[in-house]
Amino acid sequence: MTRFLVSGLINIETTLRIECFPLEYNPVNFPFFGVHSSVSGVGYNLAKALTRLGNDVEFLSLIGKDTAGQLVLNALREDQIPSAGVLQKLEQTPQSVILYDSQGNRQIHTDLKDIQEQIYPPAEAEHALSACDVAVLCNINFSRPLLVKARRLGKPIATDVHAVSDLEDDYNRDFMQFADILFMSHEKLPLPPEEWIQVVRDRYPARIIVIGLGSRGCLLAERGREEVEHIPAVSTRPVRNTIGAGDALFSAFLHAFFQGDSALEALQKAVVFASYKIGAVSAADGFLDAAGLEALYRQTHTA
Repeated sequence: MTRFLVSGLINIETTLRIECFPLEYNPVNFPFFGVHSSVSGVGYNLAKALTRLGNDVEFLSLIGKDTAGQLVLNALREDQIPSAGVLQKLEQTPQSVILYDSQGNRQIHTDLKDIQEQIYPPAEAEHALSACDVAVLCNINFSRPLLVKARRLGKPIATDVHAVSDLEDDYNRDFMQFADILFMSHEKLPLPPEEWIQVVRDRYPARIIVIGLGSRGCLLAERGREEVEHIPAVSTRPVRNTIGAGDALFSAFLHAFFQGDSALEALQKAVVFASYKIGAVSAADGFLDAAGLEALYRQTHTA
């Protein structure tokens, strides 16, 4: 069993189903059963998915001293995610609102409150890093000091910089420089993904780079192999909301890769995991367990 340290955001997420984008003005709408609130955030999604897949997870995050913070602690307990590293050091817990339509389009509005000005206690972070096999460091500011600590301890570092658009992006450059496993989205790239992945490989030292392509699947580049692999998307059930698909892809890849699968097979399994996940509404719901993933993977990859 792999022991993952996850350092990342938790927020209260509210999703709103709409007819289509762009959203026309209307003073009152009644989307029955179209509004849903839950505990989510990139860090939470990763910690929950990795736990659901049977891994040992240590979770570091910061939440508020407010009522929303208590909701987070309740959810951690229900989802059997260790909460000792989730500290109530903020006055308010971050929140997000996500609009989505039936075509798979979504628009995310995230209010981080003052979390970007906060620091995770260094001694507690270093202790958690020392005990882990893999450091999964989300691109939020309180994870940034952990990059150096993880590298000094010799821990593999995995990160997802999401919708990056600049090779020298001021915010994400540290995360890209330290990552052994680097994920990102195609959504804001300045070049075609096939060109961009080569540029990133030339600039940064990651041994594995993955670009999520949404409905087209994803691309995989491995250090030492010239060929870039395209892994097509699969359909496992009807799509309800694509929010959290990237987190699902990232977490399932890490699970499979550190269980011993090749990068290609791990990513093929991750595509199946993400496909099933987007049949749920919340970014933190719809995760298969390890047995369910293996069964669905065999089913979708049977000749």
